[in-house]
Amino acid sequence: MALDKDKIIEDLKGASILELNDLVKAIEDEFDVSAAAPVAAAGAGDQAAQKSTFDVELTESGQEKVKVIKAVRDITGLGLKDSKDLVDAAPKNVKEGVSEDEANDIKSKLEDVGATVTLK
Repeated sequence: MALDKDKIIEDLKGASILELNDLVKAIEDEFDVSAAAPVAAAGAGDQAAQKSTFDVELTESGQEKVKVIKAVRDITGLGLKDSKDLVDAAPKNVKEGVSEDEANDIKSKLEDVGATVTLK
């Protein structure tokens, strides 16, 4: 038995919402399927995906503020005044959208000079 797709589509166009709802329920019952979109599964897949970019936030400058300013200057390429302003404004992002390896490297450099750093 061949299906006449065009005829089926025309019949569906002429059906009321209640008739379409009944049709969906009948198909679900007959074939043991669900017409509901798999929203929960899609959301779970997004959460399971690894984070690919990180923001490095200078949380506190610590006791060695001058060393932290020098480290920020080396990491960012900013001038002395801009680096000092960034350190003074902590908590503040030092770099945004970097890879995990680069973020960990920056964190290590800043923690070595006494700063407190958070990866986001």
